[in-house]
Amino acid sequence: MKKQLTVFLLASILWSCKNAQSISKLTTKEEIQVIINLNDVNDDKVLVNINSPKINSDEINYCIPKIIPGTYSEDNFGNFIVDLKAFDAKGKLLKVLKKDDNTWTISNAKTLKKITYWVNDTFDTEKGEGFGKADIFSPAGSNINANTNFMINMHAFVGYFQDKKDIPYNLTILHPKALWGATSLIDQDTTATIDNYKTLRYAELVENPVMYAKPDYTTFTVDDMEILISVYSPTGKYTAESISPGMKRMITAQKHFLGKINSTKKYSVLLYLSNLSENDAKGFGALEHPTATTVVLPEAMPKEKLETAMMDVVSHEFFHIVTPLTIHSKEIQYFDYNTPKMSEHLWMYEGITEYFANLFQINQNLITEDDFYTQIAEKIEEANAMNDTLPMTVMSANVLTEPYKDQYLNVYQKGALIGMCLDIIIREKSNGERGILDLMQQLSNEYGVTKPFNDEELFSKITELTYPEVGVFLATHVAGNTPIPYANYLSKVGVSLTKEKVPSTIFTNGNKPYITINPETKEIIVLPELELNEFFTTLQIKGGDYIISINDKPYSLDNIYEMISESQKWKEKDPIKVTIKRNGTVQVIEGYIKLPYIEKTACKATDPTKMKLKEAWLKS
Repeated sequence: MKKQLTVFLLASILWSCKNAQSISKLTTKEEIQVIINLNDVNDDKVLVNINSPKINSDEINYCIPKIIPGTYSEDNFGNFIVDLKAFDAKGKLLKVLKKDDNTWTISNAKTLKKITYWVNDTFDTEKGEGFGKADIFSPAGSNINANTNFMINMHAFVGYFQDKKDIPYNLTILHPKALWGATSLIDQDTTATIDNYKTLRYAELVENPVMYAKPDYTTFTVDDMEILISVYSPTGKYTAESISPGMKRMITAQKHFLGKINSTKKYSVLLYLSNLSENDAKGFGALEHPTATTVVLPEAMPKEKLETAMMDVVSHEFFHIVTPLTIHSKEIQYFDYNTPKMSEHLWMYEGITEYFANLFQINQNLITEDDFYTQIAEKIEEANAMNDTLPMTVMSANVLTEPYKDQYLNVYQKGALIGMCLDIIIREKSNGERGILDLMQQLSNEYGVTKPFNDEELFSKITELTYPEVGVFLATHVAGNTPIPYANYLSKVGVSLTKEKVPSTIFTNGNKPYITINPETKEIIVLPELELNEFFTTLQIKGGDYIISINDKPYSLDNIYEMISESQKWKEKDPIKVTIKRNGTVQVIEGYIKLPYIEKTACKATDPTKMKLKEAWLKS
């Protein structure tokens, strides 16, 4: 975070008459008017003005979200708000007390006319410690880079008055002429430097991010859905045009897979590429919204890696249009951004979504059957490494607290496998005619965007729409503490679980890296005090050594992903030459590659008598 400003000129706080007249005329209906001024960036902060609705109480709380849907972590976006002030109609300051990190109590609220404050961006604060630790997950964060880029996740800029989240919002963003705002919202202003957006309530505003940058976007239509791809690449290495063909193939396949399920007419993918500098984003991935996905990835990624990453994260986020964006509980529909009650069914919101993100690829012939089995096997292995006796409903409802918080990532592993098992059960009982996608379509018809379900009623509704065996599975393995016998369910479609030894990654051990970056020099350094794998020990490379080049190709922060990508092509006993720096002395090490091997779970189709059911599972 940049140094906090302590004094502001009055002129920088109050709107000019000219701007006020050109932006909009006051309306008689109750609404919350917001102006975000991207032209006036002071010490890396942006000014926000809020016109208050009519307040009938002596005090009112103005809140910035503590937590937002989709992250399942307490991020306290109020910590990025500076110098919040409240004014009456005559411009007189009202008393404001900061109640907690995210709440400001305004006195004499019946006279409140306007509040103003400055917003810090979150990208500047990231230390690279990872999501769920000190950092805010970058796709949920914000960026303020004057005249270059603004990543506006609305929850980081705009709050709500307590008990008034259902009032319409009228948002105006003033921006440099050279920057264009990519969003799924419809701009009501035709001028080149003013954008005006209207939403029916706060939740709708929060679910519509906007990214401002030099225009670099493409649009295309899949069936009746308009797709927008917008890219910010600091060096211009990537463009929307270069990324769009892969996105179009993928989203077309997803739309065909989903069939009748279609809850939006426009969908935006906002891709921010980080240069990995000290004050840039370091948390990579994506965050879903009903009509958009925000994606943050490193610009240094090779093209094939970037395309793979985009397929992985965007395909997952796109399928969130099914759940929780269409099918969800009251906890999601009436989400409390500061004192949330979490739903028991995170296993469905994330797990079914992740399962679809894998299943559609084989269903639409984007990957081979063996590729799909590899994905399933990896999820089984990762799920088994976590607490397999913890009921997923209990973990979901308590995900914000320990020890449940540490098990959150299992929604992408065991949650997806729950989806797989339910799919197989439904296929078996229906003789291959129906699957879990049919179930989700039925739930979508039963509920929908505006009609939530009661948490405690979901299992009985699913059982009613399917088979008693589905209800038993949910009670035993999702609400219950019995581990899932994956082999039993896979055998129903002729697939067996086995163990095999396979080459492991060179520079990581699971999710733990063997290397890091010296931020001052951009050099790659082998982490000290780690038990290194056979690749390092065979070449006698030690912790603390700097990797200068491999096979005479220099490597650093700028092309570290190329080094990792090349390592995945290495073969056992191939010759290799590594230049290192140890204790300030450069050395050249020549030898042969010794790949590390690990024993992994594998899935193999072994029973041809189950071919018909297997084909219905994978291709119907």
